[in-house]
Amino acid sequence: MTLTKEDIIGDILVNTGLDKVTASEGIETFIQIIKSNLAQGEDVGFSGFGKFNVREKRARRGCNPKTGEEVIIAPRRVVTFSLSNVLRAELVDSEEK
Repeated sequence: MTLTKEDIIGDILVNTGLDKVTASEGIETFIQIIKSNLAQGEDVGFSGFGKFNVREKRARRGCNPKTGEEVIIAPRRVVTFSLSNVLRAELVDSEEK
């Protein structure tokens, strides 16, 4: 199962008593702040959760799977995620139960 934005908004409504419009605007603002910082090449970290990093990938050779033709894959920026040690420990603990 995938946790969606609507699921998060629903949980906020239940746990805080906020109205749906306020919760939805809060989540949208939160996501926009994260996207803006990542677009500027800045890392975004959440204590106890993890860190989103922007990484530069250089140009490289690839292969078109349909034709077998060699192609050059353009350089690009990608976002990676690293777990915090706290979250990693919680995931390990939940597997053992």
